[in-house]
Amino acid sequence: MKQSLQLRMSQQLNLTPQLQQSIKLLQLSTLDFNQEIEQYLADNPLLEREDTADQPEAAEQAPDTAETSAEQGDDLDGLRWDEVKSGASFDDDDEHDPTLRVAIEVTLRDHLLQQARLLGLSARDHALLALLIEALDEDGLLTQQLDEIFAQLPDELVQEFELEVDELRTAHQYLMQLEPLGIGTRSLSECLLLQLKSAPHLPEYELARQLIDAGLELLAVRDFARIKKQFHCDEDQLRQAQQIIRSLNPRPAANWGADTTRYVVPDVLVQKLRGRWTVRLNQAAQPKIKVNEMYARLLQGEAGESMAGALQEARWLIKSIEQRGSTILRVAQAIVARQQAFFEHGEVAMKPMVLRDIADELELHESTISRVTTQKFMLTPRGVLEYKYFFGSHVENDSGGENSATSIKALIKQLVAQENPKKPLSDSAITEELARQGVAVARRTVAKYREALNIAPASQRKSL
Repeated sequence: MKQSLQLRMSQQLNLTPQLQQSIKLLQLSTLDFNQEIEQYLADNPLLEREDTADQPEAAEQAPDTAETSAEQGDDLDGLRWDEVKSGASFDDDDEHDPTLRVAIEVTLRDHLLQQARLLGLSARDHALLALLIEALDEDGLLTQQLDEIFAQLPDELVQEFELEVDELRTAHQYLMQLEPLGIGTRSLSECLLLQLKSAPHLPEYELARQLIDAGLELLAVRDFARIKKQFHCDEDQLRQAQQIIRSLNPRPAANWGADTTRYVVPDVLVQKLRGRWTVRLNQAAQPKIKVNEMYARLLQGEAGESMAGALQEARWLIKSIEQRGSTILRVAQAIVARQQAFFEHGEVAMKPMVLRDIADELELHESTISRVTTQKFMLTPRGVLEYKYFFGSHVENDSGGENSATSIKALIKQLVAQENPKKPLSDSAITEELARQGVAVARRTVAKYREALNIAPASQRKSL
């Protein structure tokens, strides 16, 4: 085999560090973006925030502020303002401890254990009660049998302390005395019956007890005719008993979830000015940084050769931030221009739109639009909405036009809200009604959209 050298020409796309940085910043959410900028500020000494440029003026005013504070301190007889507001005193070391200012989240387990300490139980009973608290499910119910929980205990522990199942049953009785009422019960009916005992004794109390005990399945499927026949009641009695049952909480631990509040910072602000919808960047979400001028002058000499790379990175970052803000604003303006009917009339007027529509209009790649619309939000008169909210599939109508999935869902919500509660609309009836309005969709599509809206089937929406 003869070896030879050949020349070939080819094109290859290489991502420069600057381009990689721009792509990374573009796909970050506002909160993550600001955290990333904070890291850049900490790593690069040539970067600084523009809003810190007025610190000398603040320093000049500091003596006057100190004198004013001293005068106020004399008027308060030496007490600190924090002590006056709270009515309490604390050591100087505590005043600057940030951990003392953090709110403590009390879990359901902590809440139950705090109540258990007030029962005056022995250490043995308290330990068994804590064992049952650990066995509760996310709804606050004890789905395991007591015999099963007892069998899971180590044999050495049972023999050493001579534990018996009856002691666990006693601890279970203590558990069901704790708040929220219904905690520790072993079934839905037991949970509701326990709460019903503490409710005011209303005229339909006995019927509600019977329905909970033997008629929950019939209530679930809304078989009111069979309920009235089986429990010998009329429609008014059944309606009142149903209201009593609805006032009870089937999930005692529902308010003790581990969900944390998720704060959203809008990237752009949308408002109507002089009859036109305008979009502008949220300046509070856009960090303003610049190159430190003093360090930049020093880099002009020989001493700055080692820091030349840091200066170039600082300039790249500032340019990437500007490009990110410009791209986010352009995409938002294109979205608002296409969806003006939505801002005027709501979800019913939402137009079908896909990422390619905005990409072609702005002459950007579709992947760029995907990055921009991910975890980016706009503050509008109709609430804080994510960019991706405006994109979705479409369905052709009878007139040759198109309806977006969002507008069809809005129409389904309107039809369900206006239906007769005694004769709710089935999926087929909703399909026919949409067809009368010029929206031709299949019944399975209506069922899919209804489930996405968390709307129950017609059999479960029926009421007296």
